[in-house]
Amino acid sequence: MTVHTVRSLAELVGGVVLGDGADAVITGVNNLKAASPAEIAFLGSAKYRPVAEASRAGAILAAPDDAAQLAGTRIQVAKPNDAFDRIAKLFAPPPVRYEPGVHPTAVVAPDAVLGPGVSIQPHVVIGARARIGAGTIIGASTFIGEECTIGENCMIYPLVFIRERCVIGSRVILGSCVVVGSDGFGYEFKDGRHVRIAHSGIVQIDDDVEIGPACTIDRARIGKTHIGEGTKINNLVMIGHNVTIGAHSIIVSQTGISGSTSVGRGVVLAGQVGLAGHITVGDRATVTAQSGITKDVPAGAVLSGRHARPLREALKLEALVGRLPELLDRIKALEEKIKSLE
Repeated sequence: MTVHTVRSLAELVGGVVLGDGADAVITGVNNLKAASPAEIAFLGSAKYRPVAEASRAGAILAAPDDAAQLAGTRIQVAKPNDAFDRIAKLFAPPPVRYEPGVHPTAVVAPDAVLGPGVSIQPHVVIGARARIGAGTIIGASTFIGEECTIGENCMIYPLVFIRERCVIGSRVILGSCVVVGSDGFGYEFKDGRHVRIAHSGIVQIDDDVEIGPACTIDRARIGKTHIGEGTKINNLVMIGHNVTIGAHSIIVSQTGISGSTSVGRGVVLAGQVGLAGHITVGDRATVTAQSGITKDVPAGAVLSGRHARPLREALKLEALVGRLPELLDRIKALEEKIKSLE
Protein backbone atom coordinates (compact mmCIF):
# COMPACT_ATOMS: atom_id res chain seq x y z
CA MET A 1 0.00 0.00 0.00
CA THR A 2 1.40 3.39 -1.02
CA VAL A 3 1.83 5.92 1.80
CA HIS A 4 1.01 9.47 0.77
CA THR A 5 2.57 12.39 2.60
CA VAL A 6 1.92 16.08 2.16
CA ARG A 7 5.30 16.30 0.43
CA SER A 8 4.55 13.49 -2.06
CA LEU A 9 1.13 14.95 -2.87
CA ALA A 10 2.70 18.37 -3.48
CA GLU A 11 5.18 16.77 -5.89
CA LEU A 12 2.31 14.99 -7.67
CA VAL A 13 0.47 18.25 -8.40
CA GLY A 14 3.51 20.48 -8.87
CA GLY A 15 2.88 22.44 -5.68
CA VAL A 16 5.05 23.87 -2.92
CA VAL A 17 4.63 22.89 0.74
CA LEU A 18 4.32 25.76 3.19
CA GLY A 19 4.35 25.11 6.92
CA ASP A 20 6.04 22.37 8.94
CA GLY A 21 3.83 19.37 8.11
CA ALA A 22 5.48 18.17 4.91
CA ASP A 23 6.03 14.65 6.26
CA ALA A 24 2.51 14.22 7.67
CA VAL A 25 0.70 11.15 6.31
CA ILE A 26 -2.52 11.81 4.38
CA THR A 27 -5.08 9.00 4.18
CA GLY A 28 -7.97 10.71 2.40
CA VAL A 29 -9.67 13.85 1.13
CA ASN A 30 -12.51 15.91 2.53
CA ASN A 31 -14.05 19.37 2.57
CA LEU A 32 -12.67 22.17 4.71
CA LYS A 33 -15.27 21.83 7.46
CA ALA A 34 -15.19 18.06 7.84
CA ALA A 35 -11.51 17.28 7.17
CA SER A 36 -9.48 15.56 9.87
CA PRO A 37 -5.73 15.97 10.47
CA ALA A 38 -5.19 12.90 8.26
CA GLU A 39 -7.08 14.40 5.31
CA ILE A 40 -6.37 17.06 2.71
CA ALA A 41 -8.85 19.75 1.59
CA PHE A 42 -8.75 22.65 -0.84
CA LEU A 43 -9.61 26.35 -0.79
CA GLY A 44 -11.22 27.27 -4.08
CA SER A 45 -12.26 30.85 -3.30
CA ALA A 46 -10.98 33.58 -1.01
CA LYS A 47 -14.48 34.02 0.43
CA TYR A 48 -14.06 30.65 2.17
CA ARG A 49 -10.78 31.68 3.78
CA PRO A 50 -12.36 31.93 7.28
CA VAL A 51 -13.51 28.32 6.91
CA ALA A 52 -9.99 27.31 5.88
CA GLU A 53 -8.51 29.11 8.87
CA ALA A 54 -10.73 27.07 11.20
CA SER A 55 -10.18 23.78 9.37
CA ARG A 56 -8.55 20.77 11.05
CA ALA A 57 -7.27 19.44 7.71
CA GLY A 58 -3.75 18.02 7.67
CA ALA A 59 -3.04 20.18 4.63
CA ILE A 60 -4.93 22.63 2.44
CA LEU A 61 -4.42 23.18 -1.27
CA ALA A 62 -4.54 26.92 -1.97
CA ALA A 63 -3.66 29.45 -4.64
CA PRO A 64 -0.60 31.65 -3.92
CA ASP A 65 -2.56 34.65 -2.60
CA ASP A 66 -4.64 32.49 -0.27
CA ALA A 67 -1.73 30.29 0.81
CA ALA A 68 0.15 33.39 1.94
CA GLN A 69 -2.72 34.34 4.25
CA LEU A 70 -3.15 30.93 5.89
CA ALA A 71 -1.31 29.36 8.80
CA GLY A 72 -0.66 25.65 9.23
CA THR A 73 0.39 23.25 6.50
CA ARG A 74 -0.72 24.07 3.00
CA ILE A 75 0.26 23.28 -0.55
CA GLN A 76 0.60 26.34 -2.75
CA VAL A 77 -0.58 25.49 -6.26
CA ALA A 78 -1.86 27.52 -9.20
CA LYS A 79 -5.18 25.67 -9.56
CA PRO A 80 -6.30 24.15 -6.23
CA ASN A 81 -9.48 22.64 -7.64
CA ASP A 82 -7.62 20.76 -10.38
CA ALA A 83 -4.96 19.64 -7.93
CA PHE A 84 -7.58 18.39 -5.47
CA ASP A 85 -9.31 16.44 -8.24
CA ARG A 86 -6.06 14.73 -9.11
CA ILE A 87 -5.35 13.85 -5.49
CA ALA A 88 -8.91 12.67 -4.84
CA LYS A 89 -8.50 10.03 -7.55
CA LEU A 90 -5.68 8.45 -5.50
CA PHE A 91 -8.09 7.76 -2.65
CA ALA A 92 -11.21 6.91 -4.67
CA PRO A 93 -12.52 3.34 -4.49
CA PRO A 94 -11.91 1.24 -7.59
CA PRO A 95 -14.51 1.75 -10.32
CA VAL A 96 -17.30 -0.76 -10.76
CA ARG A 97 -16.37 -3.27 -13.45
CA TYR A 98 -18.94 -4.59 -15.92
CA GLU A 99 -18.03 -7.85 -17.56
CA PRO A 100 -18.57 -8.00 -21.32
CA GLY A 101 -21.42 -10.16 -22.52
CA VAL A 102 -25.19 -10.42 -22.46
CA HIS A 103 -26.99 -11.27 -19.22
CA PRO A 104 -29.33 -14.28 -19.56
CA THR A 105 -32.38 -12.18 -18.65
CA ALA A 106 -31.75 -9.60 -21.39
CA VAL A 107 -33.85 -9.68 -24.57
CA VAL A 108 -31.78 -8.82 -27.63
CA ALA A 109 -33.26 -8.89 -31.13
CA PRO A 110 -31.53 -11.45 -33.36
CA ASP A 111 -30.53 -8.80 -35.91
CA ALA A 112 -29.18 -6.31 -33.35
CA VAL A 113 -25.43 -5.73 -33.71
CA LEU A 114 -23.27 -5.65 -30.58
CA GLY A 115 -19.66 -4.47 -30.82
CA PRO A 116 -16.70 -6.08 -29.04
CA GLY A 117 -16.67 -5.75 -25.27
CA VAL A 118 -20.28 -4.61 -24.96
CA SER A 119 -21.88 -5.32 -21.57
CA ILE A 120 -25.65 -5.90 -21.49
CA GLN A 121 -26.96 -5.98 -17.91
CA PRO A 122 -30.07 -7.79 -16.52
CA HIS A 123 -33.50 -7.24 -18.10
CA VAL A 124 -32.28 -5.00 -20.91
CA VAL A 125 -34.40 -4.96 -24.07
CA ILE A 126 -32.72 -4.19 -27.40
CA GLY A 127 -34.92 -3.82 -30.46
CA ALA A 128 -34.52 -4.99 -34.03
CA ARG A 129 -31.59 -3.66 -36.09
CA ALA A 130 -30.18 -1.65 -33.19
CA ARG A 131 -26.40 -1.18 -33.17
CA ILE A 132 -24.30 -0.88 -30.00
CA GLY A 133 -20.65 0.22 -30.31
CA ALA A 134 -17.61 -1.43 -28.78
CA GLY A 135 -17.13 -1.15 -25.03
CA THR A 136 -20.54 0.37 -24.32
CA ILE A 137 -22.34 -0.60 -21.11
CA ILE A 138 -26.13 -0.86 -21.08
CA GLY A 139 -27.47 -0.75 -17.51
CA ALA A 140 -30.16 -2.97 -16.06
CA SER A 141 -33.77 -2.63 -17.27
CA THR A 142 -32.84 -0.22 -20.06
CA PHE A 143 -34.83 -0.17 -23.31
CA ILE A 144 -33.14 0.44 -26.68
CA GLY A 145 -35.67 0.82 -29.49
CA GLU A 146 -35.61 -0.42 -33.05
CA GLU A 147 -32.88 0.90 -35.35
CA CYS A 148 -31.17 2.90 -32.62
CA THR A 149 -27.46 3.51 -32.98
CA ILE A 150 -25.23 3.91 -29.92
CA GLY A 151 -21.51 4.63 -30.28
CA GLU A 152 -18.46 3.27 -28.52
CA ASN A 153 -17.59 3.39 -24.81
CA CYS A 154 -20.90 4.87 -23.69
CA MET A 155 -22.27 4.48 -20.17
CA ILE A 156 -26.04 4.00 -20.24
CA TYR A 157 -27.20 3.70 -16.63
CA PRO A 158 -30.18 1.56 -15.50
CA LEU A 159 -33.75 2.38 -16.50
CA VAL A 160 -32.89 4.53 -19.52
CA PHE A 161 -35.36 4.56 -22.43
CA ILE A 162 -34.05 5.29 -25.92
CA ARG A 163 -36.81 5.05 -28.46
CA GLU A 164 -36.67 3.98 -32.09
CA ARG A 165 -34.13 5.33 -34.62
CA CYS A 166 -32.37 7.71 -32.22
CA VAL A 167 -28.64 8.23 -32.67
CA ILE A 168 -26.20 8.38 -29.75
CA GLY A 169 -22.51 9.21 -30.27
CA SER A 170 -19.45 7.78 -28.54
CA ARG A 171 -18.45 8.28 -24.88
CA VAL A 172 -21.92 9.52 -24.03
CA ILE A 173 -23.20 9.19 -20.45
CA LEU A 174 -26.94 8.90 -19.84
CA GLY A 175 -28.07 8.91 -16.19
CA SER A 176 -30.81 6.68 -14.86
CA CYS A 177 -34.37 7.34 -16.02
CA VAL A 178 -33.33 9.51 -18.98
CA VAL A 179 -35.88 9.30 -21.80
CA VAL A 180 -34.59 9.97 -25.31
CA GLY A 181 -36.96 10.16 -28.24
CA SER A 182 -40.40 10.43 -26.64
CA ASP A 183 -43.01 12.17 -28.81
CA GLY A 184 -42.94 15.95 -28.73
CA PHE A 185 -45.72 17.87 -27.00
CA GLY A 186 -47.52 18.92 -30.17
CA TYR A 187 -51.27 19.13 -30.78
CA GLU A 188 -53.75 20.85 -33.05
CA PHE A 189 -57.17 21.92 -31.78
CA LYS A 190 -59.78 20.44 -34.13
CA ASP A 191 -63.50 20.00 -33.67
CA GLY A 192 -63.32 20.96 -30.02
CA ARG A 193 -60.51 18.63 -29.02
CA HIS A 194 -56.72 18.39 -29.00
CA VAL A 195 -55.41 16.10 -31.75
CA ARG A 196 -51.88 14.72 -31.54
CA ILE A 197 -49.42 15.78 -34.22
CA ALA A 198 -47.24 12.95 -35.54
CA HIS A 199 -43.56 13.16 -34.64
CA SER A 200 -41.54 11.14 -37.13
CA GLY A 201 -38.10 12.68 -36.49
CA ILE A 202 -35.32 11.51 -34.20
CA VAL A 203 -32.99 12.65 -31.43
CA GLN A 204 -29.27 12.90 -32.19
CA ILE A 205 -26.81 13.16 -29.29
CA ASP A 206 -23.20 13.79 -30.33
CA ASP A 207 -19.95 12.53 -28.82
CA ASP A 208 -18.94 13.23 -25.20
CA VAL A 209 -22.35 14.52 -24.10
CA GLU A 210 -23.35 13.85 -20.47
CA ILE A 211 -27.01 13.89 -19.43
CA GLY A 212 -28.05 13.58 -15.78
CA PRO A 213 -30.84 11.44 -14.35
CA ALA A 214 -34.51 12.01 -15.17
CA CYS A 215 -34.01 14.26 -18.20
CA THR A 216 -36.37 14.04 -21.17
CA ILE A 217 -35.41 14.82 -24.76
CA ASP A 218 -38.30 14.79 -27.23
CA ARG A 219 -37.96 13.56 -30.79
CA ALA A 220 -38.43 16.02 -33.62
CA ARG A 221 -41.66 16.44 -35.51
CA ILE A 222 -39.52 16.16 -38.65
CA GLY A 223 -35.74 16.14 -38.86
CA LYS A 224 -33.99 15.90 -35.50
CA THR A 225 -33.65 17.24 -32.00
CA HIS A 226 -29.90 17.72 -31.73
CA ILE A 227 -27.54 17.91 -28.72
CA GLY A 228 -24.06 19.07 -29.76
CA GLU A 229 -20.70 17.58 -28.89
CA GLY A 230 -19.45 17.88 -25.33
CA THR A 231 -22.59 19.49 -23.92
CA LYS A 232 -23.28 18.72 -20.24
CA ILE A 233 -26.87 18.56 -18.99
CA ASN A 234 -27.77 18.35 -15.31
CA ASN A 235 -30.66 16.40 -13.75
CA LEU A 236 -34.36 17.02 -14.42
CA VAL A 237 -33.99 18.99 -17.65
CA MET A 238 -36.71 18.96 -20.32
CA ILE A 239 -35.78 19.54 -23.98
CA GLY A 240 -38.62 19.89 -26.48
CA HIS A 241 -38.99 18.68 -30.04
CA ASN A 242 -36.72 20.11 -32.76
CA VAL A 243 -34.52 21.92 -30.22
CA THR A 244 -30.87 22.29 -31.20
CA ILE A 245 -28.14 22.81 -28.61
CA GLY A 246 -24.64 23.77 -29.71
CA ALA A 247 -21.41 22.11 -28.67
CA HIS A 248 -19.95 22.49 -25.17
CA SER A 249 -22.95 24.15 -23.57
CA ILE A 250 -23.98 23.78 -19.91
CA ILE A 251 -27.63 23.29 -18.91
CA VAL A 252 -28.37 23.18 -15.20
CA SER A 253 -31.11 21.34 -13.30
CA GLN A 254 -34.84 21.96 -13.88
CA THR A 255 -34.34 24.01 -17.04
CA GLY A 256 -37.04 23.69 -19.68
CA ILE A 257 -36.51 24.40 -23.39
CA SER A 258 -39.59 24.67 -25.58
CA GLY A 259 -39.83 23.27 -29.08
CA SER A 260 -37.87 24.55 -32.09
CA THR A 261 -35.58 26.74 -30.00
CA SER A 262 -31.94 27.03 -31.04
CA VAL A 263 -29.26 27.27 -28.34
CA GLY A 264 -25.77 28.21 -29.50
CA ARG A 265 -22.29 26.93 -28.69
CA GLY A 266 -20.84 27.44 -25.21
CA VAL A 267 -24.12 28.68 -23.74
CA VAL A 268 -24.79 28.48 -19.98
CA LEU A 269 -28.39 28.06 -18.81
CA ALA A 270 -28.54 28.13 -15.00
CA GLY A 271 -31.06 26.31 -12.81
CA GLN A 272 -34.80 26.61 -13.54
CA VAL A 273 -34.35 28.71 -16.67
CA GLY A 274 -37.33 28.60 -19.02
CA LEU A 275 -37.00 29.20 -22.77
CA ALA A 276 -40.02 29.88 -24.96
CA GLY A 277 -40.30 28.13 -28.31
CA HIS A 278 -38.95 29.26 -31.68
CA ILE A 279 -36.27 31.58 -30.28
CA THR A 280 -32.50 31.71 -30.69
CA VAL A 281 -29.91 31.95 -27.91
CA GLY A 282 -26.58 33.13 -29.31
CA ASP A 283 -23.18 31.56 -28.76
CA ARG A 284 -21.57 32.01 -25.31
CA ALA A 285 -24.68 33.62 -23.82
CA THR A 286 -25.39 33.14 -20.10
CA VAL A 287 -28.86 33.08 -18.54
CA THR A 288 -28.94 33.19 -14.74
CA ALA A 289 -31.14 31.05 -12.50
CA GLN A 290 -34.96 31.22 -12.71
CA SER A 291 -34.90 33.55 -15.71
CA GLY A 292 -37.60 33.41 -18.36
CA ILE A 293 -36.61 33.96 -21.99
CA THR A 294 -39.27 34.88 -24.54
CA LYS A 295 -37.14 36.65 -27.17
CA ASP A 296 -33.88 36.01 -29.01
CA VAL A 297 -30.71 36.37 -26.92
CA PRO A 298 -27.65 37.98 -28.55
CA ALA A 299 -24.33 36.16 -28.59
CA GLY A 300 -22.32 36.75 -25.41
CA ALA A 301 -25.21 38.37 -23.52
CA VAL A 302 -25.74 37.83 -19.78
CA LEU A 303 -29.44 37.93 -18.89
CA SER A 304 -31.15 37.73 -15.52
CA GLY A 305 -34.58 37.93 -13.91
CA ARG A 306 -38.13 36.79 -14.40
CA HIS A 307 -38.36 38.67 -17.66
CA ALA A 308 -34.69 38.10 -18.48
CA ARG A 309 -33.39 41.63 -18.64
CA PRO A 310 -29.70 42.47 -19.13
CA LEU A 311 -27.91 41.63 -15.88
CA ARG A 312 -26.98 45.20 -14.87
CA GLU A 313 -30.51 46.41 -15.49
CA ALA A 314 -31.99 43.49 -13.56
CA LEU A 315 -29.71 44.09 -10.56
CA LYS A 316 -30.53 47.81 -10.58
CA LEU A 317 -34.27 47.09 -10.61
CA GLU A 318 -33.88 44.56 -7.80
CA ALA A 319 -32.04 47.15 -5.71
CA LEU A 320 -34.73 49.74 -6.39
CA VAL A 321 -37.47 47.35 -5.30
CA GLY A 322 -35.74 47.04 -1.93
CA ARG A 323 -35.86 50.83 -1.57
CA LEU A 324 -39.57 51.18 -2.33
CA PRO A 325 -40.67 51.61 1.33
CA GLU A 326 -38.08 54.35 1.80
CA LEU A 327 -39.06 56.09 -1.45
CA LEU A 328 -42.74 55.86 -0.54
CA ASP A 329 -42.06 57.57 2.81
CA ARG A 330 -40.15 60.34 1.02
CA ILE A 331 -43.00 60.88 -1.45
CA LYS A 332 -45.50 61.13 1.41
CA ALA A 333 -43.26 63.66 3.17
CA LEU A 334 -43.01 65.74 -0.02
CA GLU A 335 -46.80 65.62 -0.43
CA GLU A 336 -47.21 66.91 3.12
CA LYS A 337 -44.80 69.79 2.42
CA ILE A 338 -46.69 70.69 -0.77
CA LYS A 339 -49.97 70.75 1.17
CA SER A 340 -48.48 72.99 3.83
CA LEU A 341 -47.25 75.42 1.13
CA GLU A 342 -50.72 75.55 -0.37
